[in-house]
Amino acid sequence: MSFIPSYLKFADANELKNRANNAEHLLSSCCCCPRNCENDRTSNKYGYCQSGCLPIVSSYTAHFGEEPVLSGKHGAGNIFFGNCNLRCIFCQNSEISQNWNEERKHEVSVEKLAEIMIELQGKNCHNIGLVSPTHFAPQILKAISIAVSRGLYKPIIYNSNGYDSVKMLKLFDGVADIYLPDLKYGSNKYAKLYSDADEYFDYSKAAVKEMFRQIGAGLTYDGEVVIRGLIIRHLVLPNDLAETEKVFEFIASELSPDVHISLMSQYFPAHKVRKEILLQRTVRYSEYEKVLSLLEKYDLKNGWIQEMDSFETYKPDFKNNRENPFLNPA
Repeated sequence: MSFIPSYLKFADANELKNRANNAEHLLSSCCCCPRNCENDRTSNKYGYCQSGCLPIVSSYTAHFGEEPVLSGKHGAGNIFFGNCNLRCIFCQNSEISQNWNEERKHEVSVEKLAEIMIELQGKNCHNIGLVSPTHFAPQILKAISIAVSRGLYKPIIYNSNGYDSVKMLKLFDGVADIYLPDLKYGSNKYAKLYSDADEYFDYSKAAVKEMFRQIGAGLTYDGEVVIRGLIIRHLVLPNDLAETEKVFEFIASELSPDVHISLMSQYFPAHKVRKEILLQRTVRYSEYEKVLSLLEKYDLKNGWIQEMDSFETYKPDFKNNRENPFLNPA
């Protein structure tokens, strides 16, 4: 084994278990994310995320639709968690993120979640990708602790929407080797309007700063696959509703221009955008060109840029095909 993930390097053998226990206490008055609902989720009193004490696994699969350096030859071992702490009206995964009663049918024990991690490792996936993990962060830490006792050795990807608690992220310090957050908006106003997230830009900046503190700007590779690093995703919205320039300015000035960015053009009208005329179309070429020029303006040279037609291929079907919602190759 050429790579040893950070969670196997703890000097104290009980460190992971202690982290999981500390995180679990936060569920009794939930502060897993910036909403700080303070509901007792250990008694299944749902907060804004409409989730209780058990994690919801809506789907898990070897996924080839991520950045090439994460998917590699054998795929990212993605675990898609159900429900969400945001309400994006254009969510492309709304079938599992905002379909609460249905998704609660997919609750699993933390022991089962640990088994899923081991199963994905057994399929030779390059990593374990936690997709939308924020509202289940305590349960995930416990599952990782169990999985490690059963032989887990793949790097962990924390793939969130960016609306994360710094307090919780600190418990993942030395656990997650790869952070893959969204920076959805450079505007608190639009974040509230389209994702019902108060002070999103402020909270997400603080979260990404913590990720950067833990990981830094560089990427570490094993062959052609990243095994440690920070990659920030940004989805371009029509009519500049993501206020992209403010996002790029923050990355360049408060993190580092060396940070890797995954720029996404895959937006397509989905879910509830029929009510918002400014979101009822895909991104225009001229808009995308402007965003590319902003990368140059802020000297952001590292990362990946989606092709303009990516929206045509990125349409998961969780309703009819949970085992392979992205139609990944077998």
